[in-house]
Amino acid sequence: MLPITSDLDWGREQLSVAFATQNLMIGLVAPFAGVLAVCWGAPRTVALGGVIFGLGILMMSQSSAPATMFFGAGIMVGFGLSACGLPVILAIISQVSPPKKRSVWVGIATACATGGQLMMVPLSQTLLISYDWVITLLCLSILTGIIVPLALSISTEIFPNSNKKVDISIAQAIREAAAHRGFMLLTAGFFVCGFHVGFMAVHLPAYIIDRGASSMIGATALMLIALFNMAGAAGSGWLADKISKKYLLCTIYLLRSLTIFIFILSPMGEITVLIFATLLGLLWLSTVPPTSGLVSQIFGTRYMGMLYGVVYLSHQLGSFMGVWSGGLIFDTIGDYKAIWIISIILGFFSALLHLPINDQPLKRLAKVSV
Repeated sequence: MLPITSDLDWGREQLSVAFATQNLMIGLVAPFAGVLAVCWGAPRTVALGGVIFGLGILMMSQSSAPATMFFGAGIMVGFGLSACGLPVILAIISQVSPPKKRSVWVGIATACATGGQLMMVPLSQTLLISYDWVITLLCLSILTGIIVPLALSISTEIFPNSNKKVDISIAQAIREAAAHRGFMLLTAGFFVCGFHVGFMAVHLPAYIIDRGASSMIGATALMLIALFNMAGAAGSGWLADKISKKYLLCTIYLLRSLTIFIFILSPMGEITVLIFATLLGLLWLSTVPPTSGLVSQIFGTRYMGMLYGVVYLSHQLGSFMGVWSGGLIFDTIGDYKAIWIISIILGFFSALLHLPINDQPLKRLAKVSV
């Protein structure tokens, strides 16, 4: 954020709108990407997403006006990530995994997703220091080409004990979910996860620098979040197969709010940032295995990509609000204090939302292994 806004003489809100729109596009297109994966095939869907993703980053590197950055970073990257990102990938994992190990498989996949972040953050920071943001984005656009051959090599063979051929249409699946109170509560709760992740992923390094720490500490914080998220996501997946998924989600959101509360009250320093990033990493995407697990547990895996895509849309709406409001509030009042307080309140609210969810499988799944 800072190299681009400084070089192009933009306010933080202008770039925040582009990144916020990216998060929104990922969510808006995700349900349709899930349907496309069912009808056209998941490997080709993920490969197409990778191509669009790479072209979007390429356009970002050539941006000199907010409109170009908005289209590249906001529209194209968002569209591409909806097809090659977590919603479709987790739907594939849920369909091919053994039912009793589904959440732990999802947790491993989620952990690997941020394993990539762990590799890319130091590389990006090194390129930014050695060259500039244009060269950095050009290199990243080339690296995204790896997605295409990996996607086309995906096997979608269904695990023998997992029957996704449940006799229900897309329209029936949508009506069924819309009428389920637990699905609505789960969707609302995931909005808060997106708000937290979106705001902190974009604004945390700038917040750390604003309070006197170095840019390297900001990058290190993102690396630690990625590193410990690998353990947190995998551990959450393991726990989601052992205990109630909704109570696990309640605990995660409560711990997030407490962690943020202690962080903003603590004096800024390297140790404070490192401890916060470590704890936050353990809680970062640990919500994904139990959230996706509840969708497949309640509704089955036949239209997992579409239904989780709807839940993920709420997550990305939250990300949009977190990224955009973070930039708006900073440009308006000059600091991030208000947005941190909002994040804490939302975390406690989300914990309460998950308590009344009915997590029992639907009756039509009673005689079917989902």
